[in-house]
Amino acid sequence: MTAITRIDVPVRGGSLAAFRFGAPDPDATLVLAAHGITANSRSWLPVARALDGRAQLIAPDLRGRGESRRLPEPFGMAAHAADLIAVLDHVGAERAVLAGHSMGAYVAARVGADHPNRLEAAVLVDGGLVLPGSEGVDPQAFLDAFLGPSIERLRMRFESPEAYRAFWRDHPAFKRTGVSDEDLAAFADHDLVGDPPELRSSVAEGAVRADGGELLEGSGDATALAAPATLLRAPRGLQNGPDPMVPAETAADWASAAPDKREVVEVAGVNHYTITLGPGARAVADAVAARGPADP
Repeated sequence: MTAITRIDVPVRGGSLAAFRFGAPDPDATLVLAAHGITANSRSWLPVARALDGRAQLIAPDLRGRGESRRLPEPFGMAAHAADLIAVLDHVGAERAVLAGHSMGAYVAARVGADHPNRLEAAVLVDGGLVLPGSEGVDPQAFLDAFLGPSIERLRMRFESPEAYRAFWRDHPAFKRTGVSDEDLAAFADHDLVGDPPELRSSVAEGAVRADGGELLEGSGDATALAAPATLLRAPRGLQNGPDPMVPAETAADWASAAPDKREVVEVAGVNHYTITLGPGARAVADAVAARGPADP
């Protein structure tokens, strides 16, 4: 079992909850990992395990989610990027590999824009580029269509942790997709707040709408990222459907703009969730380990 240690990081408005996966190792490459828009730090647990000592992974619950849910607005990519820099400062790290899944990829790109000297490299996991179909549309209407089931989940109530786990196990992204019961339970349980039978997701809908609306305006897009970067893309989408979050053509165009610094890896057989929480975790871990600083 991977040991998880909480780190309380002073940030604007209070304390950000970050988590070190595994034993502290000051000599290992530091990976700072940002999760998706309605997710939490435990989405990185399978990746941390797959790293198997090749790097030290720290993942926060982003502002408005998980154990950082009480942190106040404003939200947005600049706020999340500032929170990640606060984590680096708190643990005494000058630089790190930034890994970001989904919205977290935009956060990693924003760190690269605002604090380029703190970024060793970036690993963008099924995110970071313009969302397909988002240009020229009303942001909130697009969010309702694109993230409708995810937003609806935030309003639901569950009678027990087992009921919430069952909800996730029945999700199209997790049916027969190779995600272990233990990893799915860790992800689901960490998200729950309240008391039975009125348990609910910790994620603030206001944070999702603020962050999502900003992404649709282009904030945090990785097209201008100057640091070395790997983009891993899932061929299937949020509901395990055939429409990916990052189309192959979009990824190829991004990589061709800086071929000496950028690469794209398609992770076969995964969707937007299981690229970190399931069979894709090994590929993500390998990409993260490969982007560490070169040996002297």
